[in-house]
Amino acid sequence: MIKYNQKYKYVSGQQYEHHGSRIYDFGNEKLPSVTTILGKTKDQKFLRDWQAKVGKDEAERIKTTSARRGTSMHKFLENYVTGVGYEDLSPVGNESRPMAQKIIDIGLTPVEEWYGSEVHLYYPGLYAGSTDLVGLHDSKESIIDFKQSNRPKRIEWIEDYFMQIAAYAMAHDHVHGSNIQQGVIMICTPDLYYQEFKVEGLQLRSWKHKFLKRLDQYFELKNDSKEKAQVNTTDLLKEFEKGKIES
Repeated sequence: MIKYNQKYKYVSGQQYEHHGSRIYDFGNEKLPSVTTILGKTKDQKFLRDWQAKVGKDEAERIKTTSARRGTSMHKFLENYVTGVGYEDLSPVGNESRPMAQKIIDIGLTPVEEWYGSEVHLYYPGLYAGSTDLVGLHDSKESIIDFKQSNRPKRIEWIEDYFMQIAAYAMAHDHVHGSNIQQGVIMICTPDLYYQEFKVEGLQLRSWKHKFLKRLDQYFELKNDSKEKAQVNTTDLLKEFEKGKIES
C-alpha cells in the first residue's frame, strides 16, 4: 500500500464531448482537454496510412479493444492506489489485470506517497485534463501516467505522451504552487512487456515549450470560432521562451 498524503486539494470538472472535442467544465469556465488540443494539431498521416493498411473495420476493432483494455487496466491501478477493492472477471478484465499487476510490481515500487489519483488538472483560461497519479516518485514530485500498448513503443512514437505530461506539470505548478520535477510514463503490453519513460530538468522544459507551441496552434485554428483562449497564448509562449515563466 502506498502512503497517502493530502498535500494538495484537487477539484473535479465535468467532462463532456462537444463537436468532436472533450471539454472540462469547472463551473466558471469550459476548457478543451489536453488530448483534444494535441489531437487537433497532430499530423494525421500515420493514422490514415495505418487505417488504409488494415482496413476501416479492423482499425475500429483494434481501437475499441485497446480502449476497453486500457480503461480496465486503469481501474485496477486506481483501486490499488486508493485501496478500494475491485474485480473484473470479463475477458477484458482477465487480460488487463496482469498488465496492471506488472505496473504495480515494477513501476509503482519507487512511489513513496501519492497526492491524488485520477486527478483533474487545469490551467485557467487555457486547458484541462486528467492525470492518473500525482505523487512522490524516487523522492521527486511527479506526474505519472499509465498507458496500455499493443506493442513496445519507441520514443519518437510517443511525443504526445511527453507533451501531455508537460502540460499537466505546468497546470499543477500554476494552480497549486508546486514544483513538479518529473513526468513518468508507465507502459505495459498484453504480453506483459513493461516500459518506463521519465522526463525531467531541461527535457521536461523542452516538452513544455513544445506543448505551448501546439496550444498556440490550436487556438489559432479556433480563431474564427467561439472557442477562443481566455489567455493570449502567443504572449504566454514568448514569456516562457524568455524564462519569465517558471519551468
